[in-house]
Amino acid sequence: MSDTMAPASVERYVDGARHLVFLLASARRDGNTEQLAHAAASALPADTQQTWLRLMDLPLPPFEDIRHSVGIYPPPRGNAKILLDATLAATDLVFVAPLYWYSVPASAKQYLDYWSGWLRVDGLEFKKRMGGKRMWCVSVISSDELREAEPLIECLRLSAEYMQMTWCGTLIGNGSRPGDIVNDEAAFDAAQRFFAGDVQAKR
Repeated sequence: MSDTMAPASVERYVDGARHLVFLLASARRDGNTEQLAHAAASALPADTQQTWLRLMDLPLPPFEDIRHSVGIYPPPRGNAKILLDATLAATDLVFVAPLYWYSVPASAKQYLDYWSGWLRVDGLEFKKRMGGKRMWCVSVISSDELREAEPLIECLRLSAEYMQMTWCGTLIGNGSRPGDIVNDEAAFDAAQRFFAGDVQAKR
């Protein structure tokens, strides 16, 4: 079951069931990376809980680092709370992140910056609650040089490692202009196996 949920709906999840939260980080709606992510999600069992959140529809103010001054962050409010609640509700976090200047898009990086604050919210136990969750990435690049995506992949892999999450790999397609991804048959074939854990799908 694939639902593009309104922000107020992120609390709807089934205890104990697998719940994938897709974080759409593109600056373009319905772009190549999003299409590839939907192809991968279509292969999930029908009863799999899915939440799709478009980060540009949940803008966050610039992150302020008060770790070494105040030290403790207040409980998140507004869009930050929506994203925190969805993050903690997930069993699997899926970054749907096209390659921008050899790394993750700004909205994804800002979301990760907020993790630094959530680690320091009194009583939240963010790192403990993130441990054991799975992290995935779906990305589309405009080059045939897969090494150009290494900074993006390492950003997410190391973040997962730090949080004691399980890094599950990256599904990579090729495209630049809108709709180009439909020409990458190999990526769509890999998408059908991606969430099943087939390491061959994780280029």
